[in-house]
Amino acid sequence: MRWPRSPSSSSSAEPRTCSRVESTTSTHRLQRRLPWQRNRHVAEPRIAIAYDCVFPVDAGGAERVYRRLAEIFARRGSSVDYVSRRGREAGPDAGFSVIGVWSGEIADAGGTRTISSAVAFAVSLFRHFVRRRGAYDLVIVAALPVLNVFAVRLALLGARTAVATDWPEIWPWRKWRDYSGAVVGTAAFALQWLGVNIGAIHIVNSMFTRSRLLRLRRRADPIVLGLVDLARDAAHASAALAKPPVVLFVGRHIPDKRLAALPAALAAARESIPDLAAVVAGFGPQTGAARHAADAAGVAHVVRFVGRVDDAELESLLATSAVLVNPSAREGFGLVVAEAAAHGTPSVVVAGEDNAAAELIVDGENGFVAASVAPGVLGDAIVRAVLGGDDLRRSTSSWLERERREHSLERSVDQILDRWRAVSGR
Repeated sequence: MRWPRSPSSSSSAEPRTCSRVESTTSTHRLQRRLPWQRNRHVAEPRIAIAYDCVFPVDAGGAERVYRRLAEIFARRGSSVDYVSRRGREAGPDAGFSVIGVWSGEIADAGGTRTISSAVAFAVSLFRHFVRRRGAYDLVIVAALPVLNVFAVRLALLGARTAVATDWPEIWPWRKWRDYSGAVVGTAAFALQWLGVNIGAIHIVNSMFTRSRLLRLRRRADPIVLGLVDLARDAAHASAALAKPPVVLFVGRHIPDKRLAALPAALAAARESIPDLAAVVAGFGPQTGAARHAADAAGVAHVVRFVGRVDDAELESLLATSAVLVNPSAREGFGLVVAEAAAHGTPSVVVAGEDNAAAELIVDGENGFVAASVAPGVLGDAIVRAVLGGDDLRRSTSSWLERERREHSLERSVDQILDRWRAVSGR
């Protein structure tokens, strides 16, 4: 079976009346307590986040989401443990701790999560939370893979700890069947259904995923995270656009991203904008196929593959490109759209039943949604975005400012804490 690829206080007051022996004994008991057993009376909940990747050691949208959540909770006064794989650190002044519970690779050479790693990490999570029953008031657990949910919930049965399950994606049965076959896909869908029906707090990345979760648990009330906050403020606000104009792709080169569809669309767009070029950032098992597609479309000479880039170069590419193109068939959110918008760069995405990134696009305001990856269709959307010029870039920036005001991650944290207080009675 394959799994989808895919942030204390204590009182120093002395007791008013106690004997020297009692005082010494109490102090001795406190010293014998494990670290997570101290400081029980804190204003904010003690929180654990369970996920097998940590940003920036591991790059990706989910990694950035969980790190930012850890940082926000810690800044608000919670003690936060990020429970993950070994070899990952929070970094100086992070405000939270990373606890490694397992060592190993989570994906095969093609970037697909393996069932063996999912089981191994889930077992390690179970052991960790069994040992630390009572250590946390709230555990936020990544539901991909879903075995994490079962491990944490089983470990905390009978404890007062609230469990919040975070669902970057929800797949219908048909999608699971196509991805893993009829038998295994049906089993995976059943596990997903069980996972959704565990826990009192649900978190999702988009309204798209929220609606899918509600089909599996009608009385749920999932919290939608305000993820546009993760887009960094533009470091190159006054950067000049590249000449000739550049189409930018950023992401892992895996089948779901459909990078190989871009060269033919670029060739179609060059019929209207002859000097249009492309830059492809990232790498993966589909890099070779994308290069071959560029040769086949006759645009290899204007497509530059730059591999994995550092933050500074990525910011520069986002700032100087005419349009970001994301032909992905499947996105749980599509953070790169917001990252591009931070520089005023519009995006072109492709409509699809598994693509939540299309939710982020307001046609003509911050980009365009192509109906398919057919060269003429995707190419036409690219042309419209490039020819939108300064007006489209200004409206793209305005869109992001509005989204940040109305749907911030800080507000999402408020909702999570309010929900925790409601279910825990604290």
